Amino acid sequence: MADTTGEADLRAQAYDRIVQDVALQAFKVKPLVRVSPSSSWAESYYAEGSTELTGGTGSAVKGIPRLANFPYGEPNWELNTSRHDKYGMEGVISWEDSKTNNVDVVQRTLLRVARAVANAVDKQIYGALLAAVGNSQATEAEWNNAVVASRNPVQDILNAISDVTVDNIDLLDGQGVLLINPVDYALLIGNSAIRNVGQFWTDKVTKNGFVGRICGLDVIVSNVVTTDVGTLVLRRKDCAVWKQAAPLQTVTIVDPGIKTTVRAWEVGVLQVTLPNAVCSITNTTL
Repeated sequence: MADTTGEADLRAQAYDRIVQDVALQAFKVKPLVRVSPSSSWAESYYAEGSTELTGGTGSAVKGIPRLANFPYGEPNWELNTSRHDKYGMEGVISWEDSKTNNVDVVQRTLLRVARAVANAVDKQIYGALLAAVGNSQATEAEWNNAVVASRNPVQDILNAISDVTVDNIDLLDGQGVLLINPVDYALLIGNSAIRNVGQFWTDKVTKNGFVGRICGLDVIVSNVVTTDVGTLVLRRKDCAVWKQAAPLQTVTIVDPGIKTTVRAWEVGVLQVTLPNAVCSITNTTL
């Protein structure tokens, strides 16, 4: 017997909530950037230079003589323009499958629809961060190098932290992040320099890819990160902004007794506003 419209509406609301909840838990990279609403399809923004202002030759900030003019400082910005992309997925669940299938087809469909949108957004954000990195650091040796003594991931991470910090961007105030692929993560944690000493720990519940801290950085593991060339050290929130024309939304379209369509979508674009707040670590694997 087909459900009534009222029952279908209640079920639709539950579907929408499940997709929203699953997708929010699946986002691992998006929480690392600021989110700002947008009402324009094309967005212009300025990427700010990280160099500290100086007074120039013969006009130092320190030691201004009596009655002398103050030195003049001028920040610099680079104008960029980007356009929004639309991300979406839908799944169709037949009435028969929702009632009689041996597999929980409803739950699996909701899960995969939500993950598809979250994964696509995360992948785009990561790709934009990687393309715009202001710093890059090659490893001293691959983290799976045949010569075990040559592997030194801790120093590689410290070198990346140094590159960002030299640009006057603090990574050790609780806002620094190591964004890494599961393969590189296994090599990192398996290294004796980390395995045998108390440099790594987990002090809060694993959530949205967070697995612990190392060298003062939160460690986030995600499959959207490219192994070997794309491990990132960055300052969360300040490095970039996700301009959001439409936040994650869901809708359930019920055709009583026939099918239910669950749809999820989001519209946005990433703007890397502080490129020097991001450093890539390359050459991590053979």
